[in-house]
Amino acid sequence: MTIFIFGNPDLAQDSLPLEMLSELRKRFPRLRFEVKDPNEEWDIPEELVIIDTIVGTDDVTVFNSLSAFAPAPRITMHDFDAFANLRYLEKLGRLKSVHIIGVPQGLEISGAITQVSALLAQL
Repeated sequence: MTIFIFGNPDLAQDSLPLEMLSELRKRFPRLRFEVKDPNEEWDIPEELVIIDTIVGTDDVTVFNSLSAFAPAPRITMHDFDAFANLRYLEKLGRLKSVHIIGVPQGLEISGAITQVSALLAQL
């Protein structure tokens, strides 16, 4: 199984999934973790699993549908975000199944790794 990791190493509030990557690779050597730019084209697996930063919750949460998210305002192409790209792929029929493991901003890395690991073990 391949897990896509989204994040921005230059923004502290969006870097936690990337900071967890090394430890997740150690804990789950059979999984393939790939860092992806959410706005680029990728080969989409039948079951897409993403780890990304989220806002609005205090715990790591799994979302199995894009309907759980509210779109951000988009005024220019610079506002085209991961959610907008995923919705676009869904409309094109290229996104069959998606599981987004949302990691809250500001969560301590040890707690995030523990919670994400528990969820990955269930997948």
